Amino acid sequence: MTRTEFEDLVESALKKLPRPFREKLKNIAVVVEDWADEETLEDMGIEPPDTLYGLYRGVDLTRRDSSYGNVLPDTIHIYQSPIEEDCADPEEMAELVRDVVVHEVGHYFGLDDETMEDIEQGK
Repeated sequence: MTRTEFEDLVESALKKLPRPFREKLKNIAVVVEDWADEETLEDMGIEPPDTLYGLYRGVDLTRRDSSYGNVLPDTIHIYQSPIEEDCADPEEMAELVRDVVVHEVGHYFGLDDETMEDIEQGK
């Protein structure tokens, strides 16, 4: 899949977020990269053969106060190559991209991994 086609999947996933969430996404950049670099994997405690599909970097909304401002955008990184490697077809890839985007946006809103897993499982 070309980078443009993959970026279209990411853009589509963002557009499918519920409007109240989309409207609250401020000062955030979504970046598509091939792979997470070694330093990022090390920082996250990820060792091969495990990999990373996406990563949120920034100060989530729950940790911001009145002094927060005049800062570079938070970033959501989506890693194309591991997603492509783990998906059998374009439909599966679109679903995984959507899941990764939703997961990383959840971090922006201050949700931790455990809370997101509970939500996904209907707890």
